[in-house]
Amino acid sequence: MVLGKVKSFTVSYDCLNDSNVPVFASGDSVSGRVIIEVTGEIRVKSLKIQAKGFAKVRWTESRNAGSNTAYTQNYTEEVEYLNHRDILIGHERDEDNSEEGLTTIHSGRHEYAFSLELPQTPLATSLEGKHGSVRYWVKAELHRPWFLPMKTKKEFTVFEHIDINTPLLLSPQAGTKDKTLCCWFCTSGPISLSAKIERKGYTPGESIQIFAEIENCSSRMVVPKAAIYQTQTFKAKGKLKEVKQLVANLRGESLSSGKTETWSGKMLKIPPVSPSILNCSIIRVEYSLMVYVDIPGAMNLSLNLPLIIGTIPLHPVGSRTSSVSSQCSMTMSWLGMTLPERPEAPPSYAEIMTEEQRRSLEVTSARDELEGSLFAYIQEFRFQPPPLYSEVDPNPDQASRTEERRSDTCPSR
Repeated sequence: MVLGKVKSFTVSYDCLNDSNVPVFASGDSVSGRVIIEVTGEIRVKSLKIQAKGFAKVRWTESRNAGSNTAYTQNYTEEVEYLNHRDILIGHERDEDNSEEGLTTIHSGRHEYAFSLELPQTPLATSLEGKHGSVRYWVKAELHRPWFLPMKTKKEFTVFEHIDINTPLLLSPQAGTKDKTLCCWFCTSGPISLSAKIERKGYTPGESIQIFAEIENCSSRMVVPKAAIYQTQTFKAKGKLKEVKQLVANLRGESLSSGKTETWSGKMLKIPPVSPSILNCSIIRVEYSLMVYVDIPGAMNLSLNLPLIIGTIPLHPVGSRTSSVSSQCSMTMSWLGMTLPERPEAPPSYAEIMTEEQRRSLEVTSARDELEGSLFAYIQEFRFQPPPLYSEVDPNPDQASRTEERRSDTCPSR
């Protein structure tokens, strides 16, 4: 009998998405096939698979121990997220070269299905970083008598979903800073910066609307700028290693002395990036929006606004400022209704009470008249309608006076 040969040995996944890319999340079922193509016939002891998932960190640091002595310190750490084994052909013990219990695979293409469940516990999102990685894969091993085991491996991607439609991630982010420049004994006017974004959570492909005001009361020409930064933090043996890199940026107009620039929703688009990783003990991926003023010959004036890059985008209907209003608006949309811009006040309680209920309250009020002025106040208030709901500032005069006082701080304006 002529011994056959293995022509190809691969692992393939059953992808459920349109892009045909193996992407999964915690609790998902990962299924696929081990494909063996042979010429002739081969005899197999076993076909095994092993699915594994690890977060690994590694870096080295050189240290001096004396005048002519140096050594290298290694920092490594590892966290296991997945370890699954299965036997598709044969049995567990395959160390010997016995001819008993062998399986014959005939010439042609053969597929052996496998399936496994990812843990329900949160998994770290797949990542390839400078000092560490998060990887998931399925490895297949083909064991034959008198041959070394054949091995093949194929990775798959895990995204731990982050839903940005939560009150925390829909809350606005804002900050204010100012700086006074000094040169020897001369002090120039201050440079002030205030910035705001409508929420904390975004997904790749979205654009961040930046609202900012930059006021230059110094004697120098300054330039307002904004940038998104990704910070990868690796942890091993109690030490941290950080890698910070620019993701996207924009530049405003140069601002001369005594001038003010306002950004009314300046757009900064988020490119395709990895989601935030916040639940891994040895690797973190965080994002921030830095709005800053580039000052020649001095430290920049900057504001850092934290960002979370998620995987589940903002709902297309409803308010972008709170999940409660978003859900309410969505429900009204389903019902085919629209909310008025300024709701009318509900009727007063006196208008909807019957005459019998009114007389009963009047008798009760008269009987308890001696219980004090507080009870009389409550009786008067209970017949008043609730106030109108409005987002308009109820004290515009006070805000105007505040703005006037602010403008007075820059003499050149």
